[in-house]
Amino acid sequence: MSQPQKSPAASAFTAFGLRAEAEAISAGLHVVATPIGNLGDISFRALATLAAADLVLAEDTRVTKTLLAHYGITTPLFPYHEHNADQVRPQLLAKLEAGAALALVSDAGTPLISDPGFRLVGEAVQRGIDVKSLPGASAVLAALVVAGLPTNRFFFEGFLPPKSGARRQRIAELATIPGTLVFFESPRRVAATLEDLAAVLGNRDAAMARELTKMFETVRRGTLPVLAAEFASEDAPRGEIVLLVGPPGEDIPSLDGDALDAKIRTALATLSVKDAASVVSADTGQPRRKVYARAVALAAEGHAALPR
Repeated sequence: MSQPQKSPAASAFTAFGLRAEAEAISAGLHVVATPIGNLGDISFRALATLAAADLVLAEDTRVTKTLLAHYGITTPLFPYHEHNADQVRPQLLAKLEAGAALALVSDAGTPLISDPGFRLVGEAVQRGIDVKSLPGASAVLAALVVAGLPTNRFFFEGFLPPKSGARRQRIAELATIPGTLVFFESPRRVAATLEDLAAVLGNRDAAMARELTKMFETVRRGTLPVLAAEFASEDAPRGEIVLLVGPPGEDIPSLDGDALDAKIRTALATLSVKDAASVVSADTGQPRRKVYARAVALAAEGHAALPR
């Protein structure tokens, strides 16, 4: 179904010393990528859309207000985030069905990546509302291309669980994915997460990208044990962080007998039976059911009072 064109907007934006009137845009939902740090990393098409939209849906209106003000855009802002999404989504969909042009942005980068925008897009698609993508900056891709790790396949996990036990279990579940793993992490947890990644995944190549595109952009590369040791001895870093871990080798070691028992005993020293089985299974290539059964037996032999 064709969508009506909006009437020309009075908004304007200023970029690189040039002033341009915003042209009309079609009705529907416009998913707009915004800079992840450097305000220059935005397209003219994105600026024109933000200037011509009826509303800009922002994860944090204070953050987006800074971007719009930088380019002289006065389009009204409307908050859309994980805490109010369920309540306001129906009225936004009603506006879209009535012919409005709405621009969806996140705090930084491409919307829908670790934010609630995907539900709005999904319901808009189900209702036959036109959805357009305005591509641009992405922390995931920005980190991937500078990490020095394989880029032909990658898996974006987002944030790992905050507690070590659950985090190690999830890392173990990701261990055999044949591609580079990409994580977001908070500065205060990065040292602990690197420690858990090293404990579960071993001597894999990795990278930590911080403050990408900003003045203090930093990329540190090394094996997981090396990075874990470095961060353990330093103060918590500042800024937005992306962790990347290289894929497993072509041959995942497969142990059995005494060697397998030794690995299980080592894991049981710090982990529950369940988590130890997950970690050792991922590290050795052995079936998890087999490793779990052996872990239960070894825990019983050692009278270990470990939760299962």
